[in-house]
Amino acid sequence: MSPAFGNNRLLLAAIAGGSALLGAGAMAAVTHLSGGGPVSGRGQIERVVHDYVLAHPEIIPEAMGLMRDRETGREIAANRDAIVKPFGDAWIGNPNGNLTIVEYFDYNCGFCRSSLPTIAKLVASDPELRVVFRELPILSDESRVAARYSLVAAQRGKFKAFHDALYAGGPISEASLAKAVAVAGIDPAVARQAAGRPEIEAEIQSNLAIAQRLGMSGTPSWVIGDHVVSAALPLDELQAAIAKARAAAKS
Repeated sequence: MSPAFGNNRLLLAAIAGGSALLGAGAMAAVTHLSGGGPVSGRGQIERVVHDYVLAHPEIIPEAMGLMRDRETGREIAANRDAIVKPFGDAWIGNPNGNLTIVEYFDYNCGFCRSSLPTIAKLVASDPELRVVFRELPILSDESRVAARYSLVAAQRGKFKAFHDALYAGGPISEASLAKAVAVAGIDPAVARQAAGRPEIEAEIQSNLAIAQRLGMSGTPSWVIGDHVVSAALPLDELQAAIAKARAAAKS
């Protein structure tokens, strides 16, 4: 779906469902616009809602945002296992915690690298949290190579050692990859052979497809509850989003 088509569909849906989204107070205003009499019949309701939207265009961004959030929530629900179930040991935190959040990242992303201390503080401060890491190699060909090797490490229970070492090595290069493989304790020849296996490519393709469906605009991107945020969030914003997700799960 192209962005333009998606936005038009959301706009049409928002206007068509205006009576549901406006709320009781706004619907009272709609009744007023109709002359105070009863509003009946689809054509009359659509005309009144149309007139109200034209008179109050500020509701359109809010309505589109609600529709977008609902679509995103449905996509997350439909792909829940492919999002929150880690590949190998590509996760940190409490495996039995009451909430899992997911970071989609690229090894050539400076914002992802700068988020490492924030993620460590987040997990240390929240004993009921699990963070799952998903490869989203979108910035370069080297990103794709690094993602393959990272998934090989995750298959062998050595994700975090590889992850931290590769980020510590700066931009991806043959030297930084070789060092990360060595730090993770993986034989280089084994890593090269395993990186070409079909399940490695399938994981990357799945992540790319889901990221597109969820409207992720870059890395890092987060799935927190039923919401997606594409940004390097500071600790307090991550904690606030997590609190909101937990509250929504209880309601």
